[in-house]
Amino acid sequence: MTLTLTGCGSSSEGNGVTLTLVAADYGDNKANSSEHYWDALVRAFEKRNPGIKVEVKVYNWTQVDKKVEELVHAGKAPDMAQIGAYADYAASGKLYSADELLSIPVQADFTPSLAQAGEYQRVQYGMPFGASTRRLFYNKKLFAAAGITTPPQTWADIVSDATALKAKGVKTPFALPFGPEETQAETLQWMLAGGGDYTDNIGKYSISSPENVKTFEWLQKELVGKGLTGADPAKVNREDAFAGFADGDVGMLNGHPTLMKQAEAKGVDYGTVELPGPYGRAKATMGVADWMMAFKQNGHRSQVGTFLNFVYSEQNVLKFSTDYNLLPVTTSASHAMLADDRFSKLHGFLNQLPNAHFYPSDKTSWPLVSKTIKARMGIAVGPRGNPSAVLTDIENTADTADNSGE
Repeated sequence: MTLTLTGCGSSSEGNGVTLTLVAADYGDNKANSSEHYWDALVRAFEKRNPGIKVEVKVYNWTQVDKKVEELVHAGKAPDMAQIGAYADYAASGKLYSADELLSIPVQADFTPSLAQAGEYQRVQYGMPFGASTRRLFYNKKLFAAAGITTPPQTWADIVSDATALKAKGVKTPFALPFGPEETQAETLQWMLAGGGDYTDNIGKYSISSPENVKTFEWLQKELVGKGLTGADPAKVNREDAFAGFADGDVGMLNGHPTLMKQAEAKGVDYGTVELPGPYGRAKATMGVADWMMAFKQNGHRSQVGTFLNFVYSEQNVLKFSTDYNLLPVTTSASHAMLADDRFSKLHGFLNQLPNAHFYPSDKTSWPLVSKTIKARMGIAVGPRGNPSAVLTDIENTADTADNSGE
């Protein structure tokens, strides 16, 4: 699949203009670094638009948000950044809105749930760039050895299957990563499965809702308390859980599409199903998106728009998604992926995207709330934790930050 030169007219506009983009690295080694994707895309763009140069700096995910923050605070904002959060920059008036940059067809092509998740005060500033949903992964070989013939559909099935796996000596029947790496994701997945969420229908934090309290009390009693997680969840990071699944030591866990490649590389025969809920499949699944944003500081609105219209062409979106086992963020590229049997293993994830629930990234308080969740939720589901008290404390922190505009 080659990068397209369509979807964007040629341009000599902006002679002498060099745009800067700070982007995250989606690769796990030098051979598949995102640098390769951007190098090829920029070459194709500059050939079509000789008046505009683009310089891309790619940073590890652990560094990229901080790097952009430092540049902005130093008065050296890049023209564009592709990172994890946009709300703070939108709230301080530093960003162009999507409709100031993109053509109507390109902006309208974003998957609606993603476009809405990129809004701050009903205006889209965050342009989705790479998305995923979550499904339950299970090891078919371990299931067969434990006499389990069908994947779990309910929480009771999870307990029953994990108990059978434990009896067969499986090291980690159900991996529950509540370590600090990505606790906010595991937390939201279970909230949604139990009928809760981080916020209610009007956008107010609902972290300590009865549904959420019931969910984490169940986790504490039925999975952690019965020794079915293999380790203290507070000490297990997502990366560790994924590695354990790829090594054949984990029977089940919640995962995103990247885990498929990791498991296949180690020869693990796996299956995926929609996340189970208390009485059937979960009422909703979690969606995650990273965000492209454009800063006003350098005044390159027209040239940035020309570049981003090119970036979001169907073929370029599909190329990035297939390179990194992610879901397309546009309707056109999603339809192309669904029509191609080569991507059949991604179809289950992709079909969930239109109705997925996302982090409350439109709240400037969310970074602090996310940090608090990372610090507290692992302890909450531990043997001596108090889920109700912890959830109430986190919600109080969230409400205070939300009301103060932090």
